[in-house]
Amino acid sequence: MDYALIAYLFLAFGIAMYVILDGFGLGFGILLPFAGDAEERELMIASVAPVWDGNETWLVLGGTVLFAAFPIAYGILLSAWYVPVSLMLCALVLRGVAFGYRPEARRKGLWSASLAVGSLLAAFCQGAMLGSFVHGLPVRGEGYAGGAWDWLTPFSLMTGIAVVAGYALLGATWLILKTEGALQDRCYGLARPLTLVLLFFFAVVGIWTPMSQPAIAERWFSFPAIVWLAPLPLSSAIAGVAMWRSLKKRRELAPFMLGVALFLFALLGLAYSLWPYIVPRTLTAWEAASPSATLGFVLVGVLILMPFVLGYTVHTYRLFRGKTTTGEGYG
Repeated sequence: MDYALIAYLFLAFGIAMYVILDGFGLGFGILLPFAGDAEERELMIASVAPVWDGNETWLVLGGTVLFAAFPIAYGILLSAWYVPVSLMLCALVLRGVAFGYRPEARRKGLWSASLAVGSLLAAFCQGAMLGSFVHGLPVRGEGYAGGAWDWLTPFSLMTGIAVVAGYALLGATWLILKTEGALQDRCYGLARPLTLVLLFFFAVVGIWTPMSQPAIAERWFSFPAIVWLAPLPLSSAIAGVAMWRSLKKRRELAPFMLGVALFLFALLGLAYSLWPYIVPRTLTAWEAASPSATLGFVLVGVLILMPFVLGYTVHTYRLFRGKTTTGEGYG
C-alpha cells in the first residue's frame, strides 16, 4: 500500500476543507467594515460565531499531517514561511480573542476592527504563501536556502490580494445565504464586483504562472494534455457566469455553492500543476515522506480522528442551519 500517496491525499483534503470552510469565515470579517450599522455587524458576526472555531480544526489537522507524514517538507516550508505563518497565527489569535471578548466589551468597535484586521491579514498571508509555493522555494539538499523575506514577490503579492478577494466573495455569498433584508441586499451588491475581481485574478494567474514556470506550461499546453484539461478552465468560466446570473436573479444557495466550486476548480488546477511535488520542483511526496512505519501509525490516527471532525462539522452546520437572527449563537 502506498502510504505516502494516502497521506498526501489526506493532506490535500484537509487543505481543501479549510479553504472552503474558513474561507467564508475570514471573508465575512473582511466585509465587516461594509456593514451599514451596528445591528448589521451583530448579524454578520452571529452568522459565523457558532462555526468559526470548528472550521479552523481543519488547519490544525492539515498541519499535523504535514508535520508527521512529510517532516522534510514541513521543515523547508516552515523555514521559508516563518514570517507569514507567524503573522497569520497572530491574526487568527486576534480573531479568536475578538470573538471571545466582543460580546461583553464596552467598546465593541475595537473588537470589530480586530476581527476585520485579523481576517484580512490571515487571508493575505495565506495567499502570499500560496504564491511563493507556486513560484518555487530555494532549497539546498533538504533545507531551505533562502532568506526570511523571499516569500514576498510581485507574484505572491498578487496571489495574496486574489485570496483576499476570493474569501470576501465566499463571505458575501455566505451572508446572502444566512441573512435577509438590507444586509442581504448589501451582500448581493458586494458579491457582483467581487466575482469579476476573482475571475480577473484567475485569468492573471492562468497567464502569469505558465509564462514564469516552463515546467507548468509544458504540463498544461502540451498535446494531448491541453485537450483533456480544457474542461477545467472552461468549468471555471461557466461557474463564474452562473455566479453572475444567480446573483442577478437573487438566488440564495446557488452563489455560495458556485463560490465553493470556483475554489475547488482552482485547487484542482494547482494540484495538477505541481503534482507529484510537495515542495515544488524539489521534493516529491515520496522523497519527503516519513518511513513507512511512521506513515502507517499516522494514517491510523487520521482514520480514527477524521470521522469525528467530519461528524462535528456536519452536526454544527445542521444545528445552525437556516437564517441567522441577531445575537443567535453568539455571546
